[in-house]
Amino acid sequence: MELHAKVTRVALVGAGAVGSSFAYQMTTAGLCEELVIIDVNKAKAEGEAMDLNHGTPFSSSPMRIWAGDYSDCKDSEVIVITAGAPQKPGETRLDLVAKNALIMKEMMRQIMESGFDGIIVVASNPVDIMAHLAWKYSGLPKSRVFGSGTVLDTARLRQMLGEYFHIDSRNAHAYILGEHGDTEFAAWSNSRIYGKTIDELLAEDDLYSQKDLDQIYINVRDAAYHIIERKGATYYAIGLGLVRIVRAILGNENCILTVGAHVDGQYGISGIHIGVPAIINRQGVREIIEFSLTEEELKKFHHSAEVLRQTMEPVLH
Repeated sequence: MELHAKVTRVALVGAGAVGSSFAYQMTTAGLCEELVIIDVNKAKAEGEAMDLNHGTPFSSSPMRIWAGDYSDCKDSEVIVITAGAPQKPGETRLDLVAKNALIMKEMMRQIMESGFDGIIVVASNPVDIMAHLAWKYSGLPKSRVFGSGTVLDTARLRQMLGEYFHIDSRNAHAYILGEHGDTEFAAWSNSRIYGKTIDELLAEDDLYSQKDLDQIYINVRDAAYHIIERKGATYYAIGLGLVRIVRAILGNENCILTVGAHVDGQYGISGIHIGVPAIINRQGVREIIEFSLTEEELKKFHHSAEVLRQTMEPVLH
């Protein structure tokens, strides 16, 4: 009698630079047994699957990779969506709203027609708005549809703080909240560098200054523009960020990541997806964590939310 063991399948929608980077990093992560790549350009998806499959003998665990279609979403635990028009030089993420909203609506229709009942992670820009539209069009619970949010921005901040304070960036506990874009902000009041607050570090050593930290924030906020100007697109770091989110889901980690979750009154904001610290596990977003923010930080948060709300309004209907 042939036995069919339950396998973990992840579906990737979008075989562009971000999607391909994510797929490549998944082959080394050992998180699933199956990875299906779906793209409107089937030949591109097939080429990526072939190339990735040829590297599986070097991987830490067996993995089946193929170019599929939306029917393959049915048996997937997680779908990662990177499909959409890319951000061009001089273009903000919010400029992408109208064209990517139409793409998202059609993707969700086909995904849900497959019978999919798992978790959707959106990385398509502008990611907060696309995550909200994916949730709306899918009909899935809010906890199971969210965006990559400010996971990448937070990683950028921690990397730069690690360099500045001469420590391992993994020990720089700091967060970027709000829109994944121009209105994001650094929650300095909740930052801890080897257990010390920013204020404590600035008071202890004249080598450090708030002016330097403000410049670090600006470099984080504008990082995508700097990279796009130099190489055309960003994809390695967000690919790793998406792998981190998928690891938290499939591993039922209950870890805190700054994803683009649906807020229902947290921080005084409701009815949108926006970058917040959240506990991620097999349920998706188990819980949104509310930090105590300063009055100025809360004002920045509300401004970021309002910009997202106003930008999304024209495509909600």
